[in-house]
Amino acid sequence: MVAALWLMVGCAGESSKDKKGDGTEITSLKADSLNMEKKYIIFFGNSLTAGYGLDPSDAFPALIQKRLDSLGLYFTVVNAGLSGETTAAGVNRVDWVIGQQPVDVFVLELGGNDGLRGIPVQETQKNLLSIIEKVRTKHPNAIVILAGMMIPPNMGSTYSKDFQAVFPAVAKQANVKLIPFILENVGGEKELNLPDGIHPTEEGHKLVMENVWTMLKDVVQ
Repeated sequence: MVAALWLMVGCAGESSKDKKGDGTEITSLKADSLNMEKKYIIFFGNSLTAGYGLDPSDAFPALIQKRLDSLGLYFTVVNAGLSGETTAAGVNRVDWVIGQQPVDVFVLELGGNDGLRGIPVQETQKNLLSIIEKVRTKHPNAIVILAGMMIPPNMGSTYSKDFQAVFPAVAKQANVKLIPFILENVGGEKELNLPDGIHPTEEGHKLVMENVWTMLKDVVQ
């Protein structure tokens, strides 16, 4: 499968949704009514996380919430995706996001827009590490998961290769869990992406959810 830059990049019965002014949507399980301690999973990313072109309930974070609900795992999923965000912008925004609620799991899905713009990979790596450091300073017990990304060779094969290497390098340096390629089996598949060829369809998001769940399931169970 040829990798492409596909990212610029809910829930049943017992859930509720709120929308914040910056586009952040919170999908929460009403664990209080079940006398359970609420835990929070923050998905911090760009338009892939935000579910560009779709109803937010069809984006992969909401699908993760539905999976958690179905398994009786009492987590609140926070969709903190913002379309067009770069890692540099994420460094500036993350303090507000992680200051709004506890953070038990933090899924970092940023970098695709850096690749599209040809931002030096050293900057992307530095920014991802900075975001992780901020999360750990504020929430030292949080588990951090980094979503890996790939880009096409538009900026040259060397840049594409170096960009892909950023994510495992960050995961190793920061000692966080890594989803090797969040768009595995989705990126480059015409029928799984919107007409722009970048953003996944509803079916595409279902596969993205499974890619994320492969790493997340051992964390939440």
